[in-house]
Amino acid sequence: MADFQGQVAFITGAAHGQGRAVALALATEGASIVAFDLAKPLAYPGYTLGSETELDSLKHAVEALGVSCLTAQGDVRRNEDVKRAVDAAVDQFGRIDILFNNAGICAYGLAHELPEEEWDAMLDINLKGAWLVAKHIIPVMIKQQSGVIINNSSIAGLRGMNRLSHYAASKWGLVGLTKSWAIELAPHTIRVNSIHPTGVNTPMNDGLAELEGTTTQEIAERSAGNLLPVPWVEPEDVSSMVLYLASDKARYITGSQFVLDAGLLTR
Repeated sequence: MADFQGQVAFITGAAHGQGRAVALALATEGASIVAFDLAKPLAYPGYTLGSETELDSLKHAVEALGVSCLTAQGDVRRNEDVKRAVDAAVDQFGRIDILFNNAGICAYGLAHELPEEEWDAMLDINLKGAWLVAKHIIPVMIKQQSGVIINNSSIAGLRGMNRLSHYAASKWGLVGLTKSWAIELAPHTIRVNSIHPTGVNTPMNDGLAELEGTTTQEIAERSAGNLLPVPWVEPEDVSSMVLYLASDKARYITGSQFVLDAGLLTR
């Protein structure tokens, strides 16, 4: 689809799920990878997140494709963690061409019943984290006078969703960042877009099902209601969209929202 030889991609939430799929897809096309992940459990949302073992196995898988992979453990909410990873990436590679802001969590709860700490965790990881990572990477891209930022939002960033008000608020916030950054960064030939998947077949579905005491199929149907007869899309579907938006084929696309929803929003 695209040749990313000589480019460097910084991916958050890279250990498993969508982040891992995007890392492997870009590496297959020749990009060096910076894989950033917390790689340890969090009390909230309480389901299994990416692990150090998965981060290490991603590094081996990327390097087996003949390109370099720098891994970094850290929290997207912590300035020092993000700065350390970005500095290490620039030290090793000298540039960052692609940022895939992917790190995020999801959990259910009625808006008026949410504990303040759960609201804060959702907004801090999903929204502040994306801003903080970009805050450190944008100056690198400005110096280069080139770059692509892709924010992983959700269908919940384009509609309301039952028992997901804090999640939806964080994902709508990513749209605001996308459009604002597109305006600010266009003079530097930096493009910014957001993607909006329906449910994706990742370990998050298993975690949500466990928390809710139900099945992954029920979680998919409850959150989605796709027109096409599928409960979810695959991580590789997401990676295909990211590769297109990061490529020169999309060189005039910026400030836009790309939907991968199996027809859901047509309802």
